[in-house]
Amino acid sequence: MALDHLTLTTYRDRHPAWRLLASPHAPLVASFLYRVFVAPNVRLTSEADLTEMLEDELFALREQLGAEVYPKAATEYLNDWCAPDKGWLRKFYKPGTDEAQFDLTPATEKAIAWLVSLTERPFVGTESRLLTLFALLEQISTGSEADPARRLEELRRKRDEIDAEIGRVLSGDVPLMDDTAIKDRFLQFQQLARELLSDFRQVEHNFRQLDRSVREKIALWDGSKGALLDEVMGERDAIGDSDQGRSFRAFWDFLMSSRRQEELSARLDHILGLPAVAALKPEPRTRRVHHDWLEAGEHTQRTVAQLSQQLRRFLDDRAFQENRRILELLRSIETKALALRDMPPTGEVMLLDEMGADIALPQERPLFALHAKPRLAELVLEDGDDDIDTARLFDQHVVDKTRLREALRQALRQQSQISLRALLETQPLQQGLAELVTWLELAHAGSRWLDGLRATVDDDVQEIIEWAMQDSDGSTVRRRARMPRVIFTR
Repeated sequence: MALDHLTLTTYRDRHPAWRLLASPHAPLVASFLYRVFVAPNVRLTSEADLTEMLEDELFALREQLGAEVYPKAATEYLNDWCAPDKGWLRKFYKPGTDEAQFDLTPATEKAIAWLVSLTERPFVGTESRLLTLFALLEQISTGSEADPARRLEELRRKRDEIDAEIGRVLSGDVPLMDDTAIKDRFLQFQQLARELLSDFRQVEHNFRQLDRSVREKIALWDGSKGALLDEVMGERDAIGDSDQGRSFRAFWDFLMSSRRQEELSARLDHILGLPAVAALKPEPRTRRVHHDWLEAGEHTQRTVAQLSQQLRRFLDDRAFQENRRILELLRSIETKALALRDMPPTGEVMLLDEMGADIALPQERPLFALHAKPRLAELVLEDGDDDIDTARLFDQHVVDKTRLREALRQALRQQSQISLRALLETQPLQQGLAELVTWLELAHAGSRWLDGLRATVDDDVQEIIEWAMQDSDGSTVRRRARMPRVIFTR
C-alpha cells in the first residue's frame, strides 16, 4: 500500500485507530480499554460490568485531575465510543439476551499495540529475529522444493548436523546460550504471543464482514433461490478455503493437540524458571499464554458457528416471507373471485387446450366375432331322496363385540399392556374361530373400536392360540391357530 498524501488523509478522517490516537480523550480510552480487555485477554464484557469499571476509573481521575476533566457519565462515554464516528468498541446483543455486550474492535487493539510498542524495551535484540527470518526462508524453500533428490539431500544434511551435535554432547561438549541470547528470544516470543492474540479479533472482524456482505447479497438478490444458495454456500466455503481460513484451521489443529499443549506447558515452566528470563520480570499471564490462545480460538470458532446459524435463520425468514407473499396473493385472488361470484362474465373468458388428442387407429378395431349361445340340455329336475337338515343354514353365530371390549378393559385395569394369548388364557374363546377372528378385527380397527385403547400387531413373532369346542356328536375337540402376536395397550 502506498502511503501517499490522499491515502493518509483518508485514514486520518476515517480510520478508528487514527481517530483514537488524535482524540483528546486518548489517555482515558487507551488506558482503560487496555486494562479491561487487552491485559487480561477478555473478549466480552457486559454493559453493567463495563459501566461500573468505567465509573470507578472516572471517579479516581476526577479526584486527581478535577471534576471538569471528564464531566460525562460512564454510560455516555461508552455509547460515544461505540458510535460510528468513533468505532473503538463494538456493542451487540447475544441471542436470547437483552443485555448489551462490549468488545474491542481490531482497530482499537492496533492503536493500543502501537502505544505499547512506544514503551522502552530492556534491549533491542536482532539475533533472534535474524534467525527467525532465516528459518522462515528455509521452511519456504524446503516446502516448495518439488525435486525428490534435493529434498533427500537436504534431509541428509540435517541428519549429519544432528549426528554431529549428538556426538559433541556425548563427548561432554554441551554448548549453552548466554543470557543475552535467552532474553532476546524470550522478548521476541512475548511480542509474537501478544500479536497472535490481537490477530484473533481481526479474524472475527473479517468473518463478520463476510457475513454482512452475504446478507446484503441475499437482500438484493433477484434470481432463483437455487442460484442464491449456490452463491451463499460458495461464499461460506471461500472463507474456509482462503489463505486466512486455512492458516487459522492449521493453527487450531496444531493447538488442539493434547501433546502440543503439554509440551508448551512444560517448555514454559522450564523457560520461566531460567534466571535470565526471571530477571526480565515477565507478565504473569505468560505462563498460561497457550490457554489464552485456546480461549481466543474457541471464541472465534463460536462466533463463526453463530454467524452460520444466524445466516441460516436469515434464509429461513426470507423463505417464510416469500411463502407468506404467495399466500397473500392466493387470498387476494379468492377475495376477488368471491366478490365477482354473482357477476359472471359474459361470452368466452378463456380458451383452454385439451390435455391430449384422441387418436383412433383403424388397426386397433377388433374383428367381428360370433357370440356363442349356450344350449341347455333338456333335463328334467327330480327331487332328491336325501334327508338334509337345512336348519344350519339359518343358525348364525353373532359375536358380541361389547363383551370382548369389556373383557379387554377389565384386563388392562391391572396392567398397562397384555397380549391376546395371555388375555385368552383368562377369558377363553366361547365361540371358537369366529370369536378369534373378531379379536383380530378389533385389533386392526384401532382405537375407534376399542374405546381409546390401542392394539399392535407384531408380524415377526408368531403365537399359538388354543381353544376347546363341541363337535357335532357332542365330544370336545381342541383347536389350534398360529397367528402374529397381538398386544393391547391402554
